[in-house]
Amino acid sequence: MNRNSPRHWLVKSEPSIFSIDDLQRTGCEPWDGVRNFQARNFMTDMQRGDLVLFYHSNARPKGVAGIARVVGQARPDPTARDPESPYYDPRSNVDQPIWQMVDLEFVAKFPRLIPLADLKSRRGLEGMEVNRKGSRLSVQPVTPEEFAIVLEMAGHPEAARG
Repeated sequence: MNRNSPRHWLVKSEPSIFSIDDLQRTGCEPWDGVRNFQARNFMTDMQRGDLVLFYHSNARPKGVAGIARVVGQARPDPTARDPESPYYDPRSNVDQPIWQMVDLEFVAKFPRLIPLADLKSRRGLEGMEVNRKGSRLSVQPVTPEEFAIVLEMAGHPEAARG
């Protein structure tokens, strides 16, 4: 796919397992362990340079904690073939890798978490997947307009560039 500008995404992570602080500390991480076909398909659409909202799920409060960037495009997730991994899937093999992963690099941590309740009440974010009741996708697309609104809510300097 050839495109001129990056797309935008939201990825969810439980902060007790891997948080924005962990990504900041490591700088770059493989985004592995995704075991939902729709989320996997979204991940295969990710391209280098795409920007990502880093969302803390299964937390109080839940919300967007910062920004990451895709630096490694989708490739087979080796954790699916590792019997010692909690993400092991015996259906996946070298010839038919079912699951994919990308590499994400840290861009910024927001001064404060943008809670899900704030996302739900903000005009212009009504269509965001994360705001849908029962939404459990760990990887989901975000429109450029939604991304800009979240940056504005966070007081992030990129929001001023519009």
